[in-house]
Amino acid sequence: ATAGPRSFSAAEVRARCAQGACLVSCHRRLYDLSSFVRLHPGGEQLLRRRAGTDVSAALDGPPHRHSANARRWLEQYYVGDIEPGDEQVPPRAEPTPSLSETVDEKEVAAAAQTPEQTDLCYKTVNVEKDLVDWQKPLLWQVGYLGEKYDEWVHQPVDRPIRLFHSDFLEFLSKTAWYVVFMVWTPVVLYLSWVSYTSLAQGNTRLFSSFTTEYSIPVHKYYFPFIFLLGMILWSLLEYLIHRFVFHMKPPASNYYLITLHFLLHGQHHKSPFDSSRLVFPPVPASLVIGFFYGVLRLLLPEVLGLSVFVGGLCGYVIYDMMHYYLHYGSPKKGTYLYGLKAYHVKHHFEHQKSGFGISTRFWDYPFQTLIPEETFKKED
Repeated sequence: ATAGPRSFSAAEVRARCAQGACLVSCHRRLYDLSSFVRLHPGGEQLLRRRAGTDVSAALDGPPHRHSANARRWLEQYYVGDIEPGDEQVPPRAEPTPSLSETVDEKEVAAAAQTPEQTDLCYKTVNVEKDLVDWQKPLLWQVGYLGEKYDEWVHQPVDRPIRLFHSDFLEFLSKTAWYVVFMVWTPVVLYLSWVSYTSLAQGNTRLFSSFTTEYSIPVHKYYFPFIFLLGMILWSLLEYLIHRFVFHMKPPASNYYLITLHFLLHGQHHKSPFDSSRLVFPPVPASLVIGFFYGVLRLLLPEVLGLSVFVGGLCGYVIYDMMHYYLHYGSPKKGTYLYGLKAYHVKHHFEHQKSGFGISTRFWDYPFQTLIPEETFKKED
């Protein structure tokens, strides 16, 4: 028989918080958020301030009403129940006169000796309730979910995903964030130098393929503006790909389109904090990048097309770095990135059909996909 949930006294909760753990309760249920504090869109300090308190009221807001997915996410960190009569764990004082001063040293010592007793109860997926077998690669399973796939893939979990049986393919499907920077930054720098020096020769003219009399010379000093144009075009392309490719809704009857969707983007929505799958692997990225370079070569003069391309490539690198940071960074409250992180997390947990801008919200305005601001009305 499976053992019931463990009970925690208020004294033990205080002791663990004094050691640096971030334990919160919702009514009598206790959760250990220590591994999640840096990922929280509201910032690490917000959760730290709530350590040792009941957060049931905070889940309903203001400033933010937590979604059903956020509440489901919280259950992954459940560790047990507060003992009857101890539901209201005293909050940490602010400013803290060193919390450890208010905690019995024996309580701290006892907490240190039993770390295994706070193991998360829901880290292992219940195979009887989940629709896939997490002990096997998921890529070839999701296609069988049919009409249940869309709901399942948008219920995020905090666990890594294995896609392939082959260790080699699995290795290629994972990428550390710094690999993107190391691979593509030298390419951006080199092609920028090639573009600028080529424009400096004075041989590049716009519309020269149609007319020589009215063609427009492209001076080398135009390069920064052409580069910036490429970055702007990338931001539009980023939005369009995210909305119309990554968020296509595959037909429930099409096993292969469901599988393709999960490979391209569904796996990211299912496990949004899998650090090895937050940036695009260089091998498939090079194929996509090569395609867009070919398109620009066909539409624009060689050097002009290259200048636009390198600006777009720089935009892509910035986008991938920002995307990783929006998931794993802890930006300062009030900054641009702080707002963008909260915006992107809302896209993952509640507004999957809007909020497609990642490095910028600009294109969500003209395409009318902006995530609406939350409002709270006073109740009688």
